[in-house]
Amino acid sequence: MSKQLHETIFYPDASFPYIMYTANALKIIPEGRGFNDLHWHEELQITLVTKGKLTIQVNGIDHELEAGQAILINKGVLHVTTHLTHNGQYVSFNFPEKLLAFYADSAMGKNYVLPFTNSLLLSLVIKGDAEWQTKVLEMLWDMKKRFDTKKSWGWEYEVSIKTVQLWFTLISNISLSSEEAPKYLKLQQERLQLMLSFIHQNYPKNISLQEIADTAHLSVSECTRSFKRTIHMTPYDYLIKYRIKKGNELLISTDYTITEIARRVGFNHVNHFIQSFKKHHHITPKNFRKFRNKIND
Repeated sequence: MSKQLHETIFYPDASFPYIMYTANALKIIPEGRGFNDLHWHEELQITLVTKGKLTIQVNGIDHELEAGQAILINKGVLHVTTHLTHNGQYVSFNFPEKLLAFYADSAMGKNYVLPFTNSLLLSLVIKGDAEWQTKVLEMLWDMKKRFDTKKSWGWEYEVSIKTVQLWFTLISNISLSSEEAPKYLKLQQERLQLMLSFIHQNYPKNISLQEIADTAHLSVSECTRSFKRTIHMTPYDYLIKYRIKKGNELLISTDYTITEIARRVGFNHVNHFIQSFKKHHHITPKNFRKFRNKIND
């Protein structure tokens, strides 16, 4: 798949492409994607639930995790946090596969990284059912502590070493043949990513279902089936949801009128925007903006 189809992660330090997101039901620090936001990226991700319960959807399959449990998500895989208990919290570690390979074209990359990251492995749930899983979870808690405390000399090395140890423990205990997803699932995901990228790039325009389907060389009916199968909504519903999300961002970050925002995110009529927004958020755009402004005052 081409690189522009992936979501880009902005690292605090470009010379050390590693980030830990801390998220609850209200916010994610540093700002990023995740809760109720379907996305994918080139980096590997390991999410550890630190409080409450979490439901994370990976390529259309729901995984329910409790505090102290984790999930590894392979690069380029569609995922979204769909539910988090009101007191819930989780951390996500994101890093590129090259960190595990030490240097380009290495034996480590060739033998111990690419066979897994380029495989049909989509995700791996780590619940602590085996001794090696408990070991991995302990390492994740240690890494969280390392990110949460003041960064002292050598911290990047510590995190890198811990991550490589964690990876080696994982791959020593999983069999690719039993973890593989059928090839059609990978193809299905790639087609869906093409269509999602088309929506993400063209949502302000008046786009048709036919145009969305054409992006992945599918019929309209197969395009609709693909959306329903993996993200459990129609392409039209996803388009509306995405436009509302973009409307949210403009309500918070600009002084544009509601009519102007509606136009900028692809609604032909302001009333359609207001009704759709209210249906999703149970509040009007105007009241949403007032509420957000009060919080920030």
